[in-house]
Amino acid sequence: MLDIIDWLAGDECHDLDDAGLVAALGHRLREADLPVDRLVLHLRTLHPEIRGRTIAWSPGELVQIHDREHGIERAVSYVNSPLRCVMETHKPIALRVDDGSDPAWTHTDVFEGRGLVGFFIVPLRNADGQSSAACFATARTGGFTAIEHTALQRIVPALRNACELRTLSRIERTLLDTYVGSLTARRVLEGHIRRGEVETLEAALMLCDLRGFTELSNRLPSDRVLQLLDAYFDCVVPAINDAGGEVIKFMGDAVLAFFHREDASAACAAALQGSVSALEGLRRLAISDAKLRAGVALHYGTVSYGNIGYGHRLDFTLIGPDVNLVSRLQAVCSMTGYPLLMSERFAAFLDPGRVTTLGQHELKGFKQPAELYTLVKEALGPRRDIKPGPAALPA
Repeated sequence: MLDIIDWLAGDECHDLDDAGLVAALGHRLREADLPVDRLVLHLRTLHPEIRGRTIAWSPGELVQIHDREHGIERAVSYVNSPLRCVMETHKPIALRVDDGSDPAWTHTDVFEGRGLVGFFIVPLRNADGQSSAACFATARTGGFTAIEHTALQRIVPALRNACELRTLSRIERTLLDTYVGSLTARRVLEGHIRRGEVETLEAALMLCDLRGFTELSNRLPSDRVLQLLDAYFDCVVPAINDAGGEVIKFMGDAVLAFFHREDASAACAAALQGSVSALEGLRRLAISDAKLRAGVALHYGTVSYGNIGYGHRLDFTLIGPDVNLVSRLQAVCSMTGYPLLMSERFAAFLDPGRVTTLGQHELKGFKQPAELYTLVKEALGPRRDIKPGPAALPA
């Protein structure tokens, strides 16, 4: 057991992923003459969609990994299980089920049909007080002995530390991905966190804005408005992600995203794909008390990407004249009713047969009028009947 403890604290274990850790630990326990026929780690995490992860190993089988969504804590198999008791009381439980009993928790995906008799479930309590758990199970008649319980208990502190390091690392990446996006998260983890540390890059910019949000807010209860916003973002954000874009900012009911590629044409094609998918998703959305429609502005330009803010309160963002330009394009988009508008520079990177000009439009804050384009025969949503031509934004 001391050798296993040393291994759990060593570099070899540190370099393994979750599946590798469970498999290697299971093999080592068997080599130490412990009759472990099933080893399961239940690791709590901090994630907007996932409550925890279950990693299960048995000799001669592939490791199973199940991500458990929020709500599983209300399932009968969990509510009445010793696992819940261990995680809440932080005390180990040893039990046997060879007395003819057939508890519901033994019919879960990691235990069902395995003929397991003895279970030893121990808490893996993190420094923040949150508890995960490890379950050692055997099919041997009579279950584990008291000496085997003691031996397994010896490795728990080292196992807890190994699991906590992985859990904290996963939470760190999850929270950064959730709140700043995957590309920005990588930059933060690489150490680019000083104020004023920015880089210049060329990218396709996309600004998607929900139409009629003020009317919705005034007409419907606030909780319903939040539900509609979530439904709107459920259409827009996956479309951006699937096209390889990065959401850099939520601005109320607007989404600012960028698509960075070595090739400008590829960046613009990806941004257009994400935009069309988002608008089509909204058009297919069936909601009884609201009609969600959006306008998308697209531009290709140069931006400063990095940290701004004060002291230790910083924001990773995009700034520059081209960000301002796409914002002004969005204003024209809202005023004219077109669901999708693009700048002349953006349109130049697309197949000319796909776009058509809408003439020149005045943009607030810019001295020269801008030639704007949209898709040929675009049918991405309703708009008012207008004639392409000059338009000036209100002051």
